[in-house]
Amino acid sequence: MSKNLSAIKKTQISLRNRAKNRSYKTSIKTLIKKYIMSLNNINNSNYDQALSNLAFIYSKIDKAVKKGVLPKNTAARKKSSLARAMKNTF
Repeated sequence: MSKNLSAIKKTQISLRNRAKNRSYKTSIKTLIKKYIMSLNNINNSNYDQALSNLAFIYSKIDKAVKKGVLPKNTAARKKSSLARAMKNTF
């Protein structure tokens, strides 16, 4: 452990940011898993609900990119896989 004040502060900040980023990534992963599970139990009458859920997940992913939590290519890949899953379901 460093005794330098700026190094201590930098460590504290990095731990805080790591915790925030992990929680954000975890929430995105959870939303994606729930969405995929809901697609398995869906019929054509719930198409609008599936679209609104997809839009909500897209906005979460876009916010993660904006905050620097996810790289933009990773976000694009996640969004593409979600759209492909929905297309294959309907």
